[in-house]
Amino acid sequence: MNKVTKDNAFYRNFFSIYVALVLQNVVTLSVNLADNIMLGAYGETALAGVAAVNQIQFVYQQLIMALGDGLVILGSQYWGRGETGSLKKIAVSAMHAGLVTGTVLFILASALPWRLVGAFTTDGHIIGEGVKYLHVIRFTYPFFAVTQLLLATLRSTETVKIAFRLSVLTFCVNCGINYVLIFGNFGAPRLGAKGAAIGTLTARVLECGVLIGYIYLGTKENSEKCKNGKNGFVKLRLSLNDYLQYDRVLGKDYLRITAPMLLVQGLWGLNTALQTVILGHMTAAAIAANSAASTLFLMVKSTAVGAASAASVIIGKTVGTGDHARVREYSGRLQRIFLVIGVLSGIFLFFLRIPVLGLYDLKPETKEMANAFLMILSVVCVGMSYQMPTNNGIIRGGGNALYVVKMDLVSIWLIVLPLSFVMAFVVKASPIVVVCCLNADQIFKCIPAFLMSHYGNWIRKLTRD
Repeated sequence: MNKVTKDNAFYRNFFSIYVALVLQNVVTLSVNLADNIMLGAYGETALAGVAAVNQIQFVYQQLIMALGDGLVILGSQYWGRGETGSLKKIAVSAMHAGLVTGTVLFILASALPWRLVGAFTTDGHIIGEGVKYLHVIRFTYPFFAVTQLLLATLRSTETVKIAFRLSVLTFCVNCGINYVLIFGNFGAPRLGAKGAAIGTLTARVLECGVLIGYIYLGTKENSEKCKNGKNGFVKLRLSLNDYLQYDRVLGKDYLRITAPMLLVQGLWGLNTALQTVILGHMTAAAIAANSAASTLFLMVKSTAVGAASAASVIIGKTVGTGDHARVREYSGRLQRIFLVIGVLSGIFLFFLRIPVLGLYDLKPETKEMANAFLMILSVVCVGMSYQMPTNNGIIRGGGNALYVVKMDLVSIWLIVLPLSFVMAFVVKASPIVVVCCLNADQIFKCIPAFLMSHYGNWIRKLTRD
């Protein structure tokens, strides 16, 4: 195979994974955007209450994401070696951990709903709306864990298209039910925040059921997909019996690699939640403005998240083959792609903010604040789109998760949060200045990301011989 053919194969492989993952993330986050727009039209109190609960949900999602990322990092190296049996056992360990995490959060949300929501705001009306939402949304936690960890298993085998299709299904179902139940259309009760929660729960249950059905049909002996190998689960031949077993040796390997990522992802989720705490205790409009701005920002952020996920699979698989020279070569190519993605994402967010904010029924001062937040985040997008895929996709995907953990702990907990608290509660700076402080790490982390990826020792063999 000549160099041009190899290059074309590399870019084709990256963009086939990348596009599918970005589309999945965009559609998934469009559900949240649609919820926010509908709830914003229903009332700012309902919007703020759901935004507070979504911070709890975000922490949980970060933990499940860490479990999935650990699966992909270790599993993709075994996939590169062609050892599907070991990959199956790692997937089982991840699922057990995910179900335990979901169960713990469900119990907390059931026992302490007022305290959980009250951590993000002191407004009794907002807390009340948030509790209505939490009473229903807590039932989505186990379904979300199962779906995301099954999709992470698929991602380890470079199979990602089903994730996008599921996201489209979730979007259509959730938006349809929200339209009916939030506003009480077609004779349905007008439920507000609770209606949004029912829509999300229905979509999550359906999403999980369809994915399990896809796996079952794809692994049947007489299935056409079993013959041509297009289904990622056919490559693994996973079944329910596999999930009833546990391999202690590979389970320990998985937990050893994932534990640091659980710590940093959990702290990242807590950091994001604390941002809501800081802004929510500054002005009444800040929490609603932050909800509107952050939802759109997270959607554009999907370009960076998708790049990180695609890079992690490609780098991990290549490390598994033992060709470290090619790993370095791929790292350089990927970083050039990340820079282009960052510039385009920043421009896109800058121009998208005006029409999207026009869809919200917010007070003029709230909308003006959200607009200022999004202008800041347009610049943040550029740095984030380079440092996140480089750190989480290349360096962490190459096996050195501990470096990324240390860098995040220092940048977030020793720099960003202390600075933001001082600016908010000591200096009494405006919410706009505080948002700049809260997102500063997305810019300055570009420097260590570049230095480590070019000059550091980040390639680690994680598989057993």
